[in-house]
Amino acid sequence: MSTKSPSPFDPKAVPVVSRDSHLPAVHTDLLCIEAIRTRFTENKSWAVEVTDENRAAMSANSAMTGGRGSVPTPAAVLIPLIAYENELKILLTQRTAHLYDHPGQISFPGGRSDPNDLSAEFTALREAEEEIGLPKNKVEVLGCLPNYLTITGYQVTPIVGLVTPGHTYQADEFEVADIFEVPLSFLMNPHHHEHRLWQSPDGERRFYAIPYENKFIWGATAGILRNLYHFLRA
Repeated sequence: MSTKSPSPFDPKAVPVVSRDSHLPAVHTDLLCIEAIRTRFTENKSWAVEVTDENRAAMSANSAMTGGRGSVPTPAAVLIPLIAYENELKILLTQRTAHLYDHPGQISFPGGRSDPNDLSAEFTALREAEEEIGLPKNKVEVLGCLPNYLTITGYQVTPIVGLVTPGHTYQADEFEVADIFEVPLSFLMNPHHHEHRLWQSPDGERRFYAIPYENKFIWGATAGILRNLYHFLRA
């Protein structure tokens, strides 16, 4: 008798339970190049948002070592801000479906740190060049956001960089299925941030989703964008 393998998890089928319509969008004055450059020089207090994914990852790491904690795999991503004349856009990629970690998901260019990488910034720029053909010298690094812990065991450092438009990207066909851009103003408007509630075998799990046209941004990428939102409006 054959047994059916379980259906793959489909985040788009998980019900929306709320949207953050009560929160304001980041003001347009704060979504320009100079304002964002300035923001990274300021020491403003703001609260990092802890998602259910972060909590689950911390719990899993603690359980593995009897509550003493463990060391996640360091990784870094680049948040590329494409500086068009009248607006900023964020470049995102869609991972290929055969990858072991996060197959088919929307992500930032990036990946795990190599032993020879000098810093998280070095990792993010190296990975962006390998994945989408973005040369390091075409990126003005503005700063970084707090680390984001994933349920797959990565501690991800998001590096924010400014990129001049007009570059021709070259996707690594093994890792990247698509390269696209989303207006920063859309992503920094919490009216577009959905709370979805998954009834998992281990209990309820909430996650963020930000649908855009035919793309479905969720999980760690949406969580990092939420922190960018809180950072910019602080």
